[in-house]
Amino acid sequence: MVDQVVVEAPERLGAQEPPESGAWARWRPLLLRLHFYGGLLAGPFILVAALTGLLYTCTPQLDGIVFQHEVTVNATAPHRTSLAAQIAAARTVYPEAPITSVKPPTVASETTQIAFAAPGVPQDYTRTVFVNPYTAQVQGTLTTYGQWLPIRSWFDTMHRTLHLGVVGRCYSEIAASWLWVIALGGLALWIGGARGRGARGLVVPDRAATGRARTRSWHGAVGGWIVLGLLALSVTGLTWSRFAGEHVSELRSQLSWTTPSVSTALPGDPSAEVAPGSSAPDPTAGADAVLAGAEQLGLKGPMWMTPPAKPGQAWQVAENKRDFPTRQDAAAIAPDGHVVDVVRFASWPITAKLTRWAVDTHMGILFGLPNQIALAALAVCLLTVIARGYVMWWRRRPTRGGFAPGPRRGALAGLRPIEAVVAVAVLVGVGWFAPLFGTTLGLFVLGDALVGEYRRRRAGIPVGTGGCA
Repeated sequence: MVDQVVVEAPERLGAQEPPESGAWARWRPLLLRLHFYGGLLAGPFILVAALTGLLYTCTPQLDGIVFQHEVTVNATAPHRTSLAAQIAAARTVYPEAPITSVKPPTVASETTQIAFAAPGVPQDYTRTVFVNPYTAQVQGTLTTYGQWLPIRSWFDTMHRTLHLGVVGRCYSEIAASWLWVIALGGLALWIGGARGRGARGLVVPDRAATGRARTRSWHGAVGGWIVLGLLALSVTGLTWSRFAGEHVSELRSQLSWTTPSVSTALPGDPSAEVAPGSSAPDPTAGADAVLAGAEQLGLKGPMWMTPPAKPGQAWQVAENKRDFPTRQDAAAIAPDGHVVDVVRFASWPITAKLTRWAVDTHMGILFGLPNQIALAALAVCLLTVIARGYVMWWRRRPTRGGFAPGPRRGALAGLRPIEAVVAVAVLVGVGWFAPLFGTTLGLFVLGDALVGEYRRRRAGIPVGTGGCA
């Protein structure tokens, strides 16, 4: 990240630098305006995302401590009760709600987790019943989000939506959409303005500098340290965003980069209807046979078993070991235990594997505690970069009061025609792919044009002179 001013008095910057020339002199004003206004306007969204992400990285271990009674058993026995008996015990808590998943214990001291689509829980959440696998006694119930228990799921939702639902998702998408633009623009400005500093000046802050120059040095150097991490967070964040995420999914589908899944269709006529007067088959029937079939295939915990959604379908059993080394094998298994389909993680396309690993790294899962520490450090550095950017802007305010001016208008006019066309085409293309980036950028351009026109009229400058962007 870099100084957000176009012209600064020599006495404030130190020795006067030689004038810039060539392509850099043409492109720098545009990059400067994007970096400055992106940081100024999208900075609050990125700051909140960094702060909530920092809090999220501290939560994974808390669930196991706070909800120890639900997730662990005090004593073990030589043999477990049947999975069918455990499911029956869980059903006494929610007799009418459908079961969405069953997670057998991964280790001897764990409970069995049986999730229900119970009424009254938020969308995408379930009500999970924790059952002692040795006694088939219910040890408690919790509202969960996927595999996350309440504390982690609360902070996860805070990071993604601020607990504001669909509207709240826009905040995180704006942050992810602008983060890579600000980061790359800032890196280009920092490197482009490195004349006289050398390679060391790019990565080591100038401790001898004072005032705004010192702030700028730390802003640029720390931003350079974390730029790759910021790009990774931005890209992975966009994969599950509301609007850009749809385009990402379409692109992955067209390029055959999607994650393969098992076919759960059973042989025979899946459309066969239940005979009049007879009851519908229990979708969780055969749970023990399905578990045995999965274990014979070599599937290991953590393992999630999903009952058939309708007649004519098999159970879906999937490993979900997201820390390294990853295990993501999946199988479709009929209620009688015979295998219908298998997809091994080794057969996934490399792009699907990379996506899985990247997302899990973003969430602090892939490398466990070191992953969490790295994410926390990245979030702290990003918070300091944002804070220093605002400090630099504030220190440039006029002595008579008011806000500091931004970089001058007319950046596009300073480019060659073909360069201006390319710049606009790229911004339009990115704005289409990431609609909230395009919308916020369009609003800025419109507002900037109106402000510029107002100031020209006040100054008595003829209409059409100058320009925005």
